Amino acid sequence: MEKLRFLKKTLEDKKAEDVVVLDVSRLTNIADYFIIASASSPVHARALAEHLVEEAQKAGYTVDHVEGMEFGNWILIDLLDVVVHVFTPEWREHYGIEWIWAEAGRLEI
Repeated sequence: MEKLRFLKKTLEDKKAEDVVVLDVSRLTNIADYFIIASASSPVHARALAEHLVEEAQKAGYTVDHVEGMEFGNWILIDLLDVVVHVFTPEWREHYGIEWIWAEAGRLEI
């Protein structure tokens, strides 16, 4: 839970909006948790992702890989047991990741 709190706070400190934490551990083996956040623009999304990667590494968390930085509409940061998705609002609505993973439990952190 400490890792989830840290990641969520790090995103919110840089003005990420509508940050949601989903427990997907019983639904998939790709991660235990998803964190989904909205950025105001692709530039903001890239800034959020860069900041999150930097702060996570400083805190000793492993960042396995990052995808989507070139366009910034949907950036995925893989921290092994946690996958962070940073979307622009339009892309978040279009892909409906929360709807796709509706069976996952939302965590209030």
